[in-house]
Amino acid sequence: MNVKLGMRIPPKIGSEGMKETAQWAAEIGLDVLDIPNLTPQWKEACDQAGIGIGSIDAHHTSRLLSRDETRRAEALEAAKQQMSAISALGGSILFMCLVPEDHSLPRKEGFAIWKDTFPELVRHAEQTGIYIAIEGWPGPAPYYPTLGCTPEMLRAMFEAIPSKHFGWNYDPSHLVRLGVDYLRALSEFGERVNHCHGKDTEILHDELYECGVITSTFGEKYGFSEGSWRYTIPGHGDVDWGKVAVRLDRLGYSGAVSIELEDHRFWGSLEAERQGVIKAAEHLAKFFR
Repeated sequence: MNVKLGMRIPPKIGSEGMKETAQWAAEIGLDVLDIPNLTPQWKEACDQAGIGIGSIDAHHTSRLLSRDETRRAEALEAAKQQMSAISALGGSILFMCLVPEDHSLPRKEGFAIWKDTFPELVRHAEQTGIYIAIEGWPGPAPYYPTLGCTPEMLRAMFEAIPSKHFGWNYDPSHLVRLGVDYLRALSEFGERVNHCHGKDTEILHDELYECGVITSTFGEKYGFSEGSWRYTIPGHGDVDWGKVAVRLDRLGYSGAVSIELEDHRFWGSLEAERQGVIKAAEHLAKFFR
């Protein structure tokens, strides 16, 4: 497979600085780094370390879904400028999570706003060679307002904008916690995958008995959890990465699988974060190398 392994930058690792972060990622054998913003400084740090650039975070997403037309228009221009700047520095994958600024915005209403706003943004993506990758994190409780977190929504969005320049960040961890078949979703929407996250979810069956699929009343037992599930590094959860790899290979996917470290067992110190990333990379390498 031609898949590249990478990582999103955890906070303690990132606090070491751009050059140190890029150098460490390269030293442990990662191919790409997902970065918060593609600047000349980030490009130089990655080039010097000999590591590629994976995804770049979008900065204006919530305002693109504002109920206020003026705020949407301003955000649209800012997003287009960011795309042009990324393209000029050689970047191509723009990562975004479509969480509206008003978390109580119903997803159906958010979809109508998106359908009005995004065609122009995607036209600019096509012109600049940028590929948008939206992630299906459902968003914060209790509203879960994120667009594109379920197959019914992804289907409607991809039908409305058929361009490959508007695509998916495949992260099976969110699908597992939602009870969605993560392999079936990959089979249905695989042609629109522009980026992948290496993250896992463990379903906590005792906690599922206690509180069902809603958030726990008296607090979670673990970090990166809402009660009946917890996010983990790949290999510590319910995702079969061998089967994911087979499907991505069949699709001809040659982008990145970037570790997104959200696991309470590998958190809180530089040493813990580094151990988590290394363990995640070792597990993913069994299937993608």
